[in-house]
Amino acid sequence: MNRLSVIGSSGSIGRQTKRIAARYPELFAVSALCVNQNIESLYEDAALFRPRYVGVCDENAARRLDRTRLFGAEVFVGPEATVRCAEIPEADTAVVAVVGTVGLRSVLAAIEHRKRVALANKESLVTGGNLVVDAAKRFGVAVNPIDSEHGAIWQCLRAGKREDVRRLILTASGGPFRGRTRSELERVTVAETLRHPTWQMGAKITVDSATLMNKGLETIEARWLFDTTAIDVVVQPTSVVHSMVEYRDGSVLAQLSYPTMEIPIQLALTDPDRYETEIPKLDFAALQSIAFEAVDDETFGCLALAKRAMTAGGYATTVLNAANEAAVAMFLDGRLSFLGIERTVADALDRFSFSGEPTLEGIFEIDAEVKANCFGRV
Repeated sequence: MNRLSVIGSSGSIGRQTKRIAARYPELFAVSALCVNQNIESLYEDAALFRPRYVGVCDENAARRLDRTRLFGAEVFVGPEATVRCAEIPEADTAVVAVVGTVGLRSVLAAIEHRKRVALANKESLVTGGNLVVDAAKRFGVAVNPIDSEHGAIWQCLRAGKREDVRRLILTASGGPFRGRTRSELERVTVAETLRHPTWQMGAKITVDSATLMNKGLETIEARWLFDTTAIDVVVQPTSVVHSMVEYRDGSVLAQLSYPTMEIPIQLALTDPDRYETEIPKLDFAALQSIAFEAVDDETFGCLALAKRAMTAGGYATTVLNAANEAAVAMFLDGRLSFLGIERTVADALDRFSFSGEPTLEGIFEIDAEVKANCFGRV
């Protein structure tokens, strides 16, 4: 029995994790559930899973909580709720599916309490990859990727020796604005941006997909997960090829499926075993062809900014991530244009210094400083 703590249980990844747990009650028990403010989801989930612990990060939401509907679960309240849920002794695996740098503390807490981590919080590796990797080695803990791209690479790497890998190849859908010019992008709306052609995701990651910052963040993630900087990105518009690994003999291995997060989530939880999912078999005849395109770096500059930050090292990726989080929030609020996201991140990388080996305290200090500065400049 794999006992789960689901941190970010009301989001897209959290909901799919719960569906998997409900499908296989003989494999999984849910020991803890943590949300930001969606307390209604906790009532339904508490009735189904009877977790021993629940967490509510938003204190205003917690004041409205009807604890009689939680079947005796102990309640953690406030910003530390994610950490408390990550470190409970009753869990074997922490599914970290919150958005933002806030996830870093819960990832480290889970590792330090020797929980396997199923990781969907990319900011943990983008800002604190050195801390996560060092802690995982020190405590002998597996960090299994939930992202479809990293899950694909994780599977393809099993076919050979790491020293024989020539490069990793991340695939991108191209987002809703593939083929647009920069002048056209100046006028796109929030509603257009949130209409992703192949994936159903939360608002922040959908915007990141449209700017291609998501692929930049995934490049940084892959650098830490797989210990290499030999990482390329290609566009695969149908999102059927989730990523590839090229070996030094010229062989390229790819992982294919219809666009879904269910496969990487379930494998991250059941590794090394595989179980049935509800995903249909690929109909290769219907696919007819699987085409690839080069990334348009001149139109979509966020990927290059992410690579610049990764190469710079130090706190550069923290600056990148913080500025992007602030810029996306302003765009969604109607205070910034679509291309203003890229300009805000580029400006932050130009203005902030980021030398030194990242520490947990330093990451959160710089994160707060950059965000305050970005919001204050609008």
